[in-house]
Amino acid sequence: MQEDPFPPWLPQLARQGGPRFLQIADALQAAVAGGALQPGDRLPPQRHLAAQLGVDLTTVTRAYDEARRRHLLEGRGARGTYVAAPKVELAPILDLSMNTPPPPDGVDFGDLLRQGLAQVLMRADAPLLMTYHLGGGSDADRQAGAHWLAPMFGPLEAAQVLVCPGAQAAIAALILALTEPGDVILAEPASYPGLRTAATQFGRRIVAVDADHHGMLPQPLEQACRAHQPKLVYLNPTLQNPTAITMPEPRRQEIARIAQRCQVRIVEDDPYWLLAEAPPPPIATWAPAQVIYISTLSKCLTPGLRVAFVRIPDPQERERFLVALRSFALMVAPLTAALATQWILDGSAQGLMAGVRQEARLRHRMARDVLAGRYSGAGDGLHVWLELPGYWNSAQLAQAAGREGIAVTPAQAFATGDPGRASVNAIRISLGSTQDRGRLKAGLQRLSHLLARRPEPFSAAVV
Repeated sequence: MQEDPFPPWLPQLARQGGPRFLQIADALQAAVAGGALQPGDRLPPQRHLAAQLGVDLTTVTRAYDEARRRHLLEGRGARGTYVAAPKVELAPILDLSMNTPPPPDGVDFGDLLRQGLAQVLMRADAPLLMTYHLGGGSDADRQAGAHWLAPMFGPLEAAQVLVCPGAQAAIAALILALTEPGDVILAEPASYPGLRTAATQFGRRIVAVDADHHGMLPQPLEQACRAHQPKLVYLNPTLQNPTAITMPEPRRQEIARIAQRCQVRIVEDDPYWLLAEAPPPPIATWAPAQVIYISTLSKCLTPGLRVAFVRIPDPQERERFLVALRSFALMVAPLTAALATQWILDGSAQGLMAGVRQEARLRHRMARDVLAGRYSGAGDGLHVWLELPGYWNSAQLAQAAGREGIAVTPAQAFATGDPGRASVNAIRISLGSTQDRGRLKAGLQRLSHLLARRPEPFSAAVV
């Protein structure tokens, strides 16, 4: 009997590429996704494939079983194994990878939205909600921004506050306005990925500054300022993304003094300040001329409100910022800005945020109970930074969780330098993106079970 030819879709197995049955299953999955294998194609008999690959039958059997678990294959008795038709996914993946606010506890969001839009349409000239506006927001929008920032700073001049379509747009515009190609931006070793994305696109270089359990370290920061002459320092000091660290007040004051001595600008991206329990005052409190402060509604209220308020005290820098912003994002959508302003000024935003804060804390208590000794959250905010046992690495754990139907974010995604490396072996678990609390709990329990067992070991049969 003539053996089947060596399958063209199957790559050469690598000794250091992980368990061989998973290499085979991954190759099958890639071939199906890429179209090299089509539904209804017959696979080689297991014994033939084992002989061709130089592995034992058990390895191929495990590979086929894993591919069936992924709904890639189906057995047809004596006729053999075939590529399965795609299945309709009725239970979507549990997304614990995206930091979004949870549904607010005790708030009917649909009713709040209907009332807010009704008020906007009653008070505003409808055609003005569908036309171009000047960047930076209307006077009413800036007044709303000053009101939103009052818990952090007290009374503010509305002229200092600009309105833009989200914190990511604000960060990008600040990079364009305040730096030149090739300039250095300092950040913590694990930081918001959007910073790296924008800096890379604009040809700026990020240099990581060492941090501890209180955030960026002052002495390494000052040394980096002397060595690199950076134009910006990026910080997220409250419930930091991803580590959930809140920088204490003495550290904030020391960072502010260094910024003043070194004459370097700080971008203080502070999306979670209003969700935190008694956070220290912003760094901008101690160095207002050195610090540009960003606060977004998407993390405290709902991601659909793509509105961020940016406090820039210097009028010339405000104009430079607006010029940079206009190059890629002319304005906040007027209807969105009007709704945000309506909610802030009539108190709805504060009620919605209280519901988000309460639900977030309930979810943190749940995570603390389910994850037991592994939980390292702050008890508030939107995420948990989970350091892993030594037998897991973060990329491996994220892949294993994906096979369990759970999406989490590995530490590599937050590395400010080489994205393939990470300063700590951890994953970020976002607690807000899943609407149903019961489904979140079930997902956390699956993660806990996954963490408790070691990754699939190499066995003598498959090495």
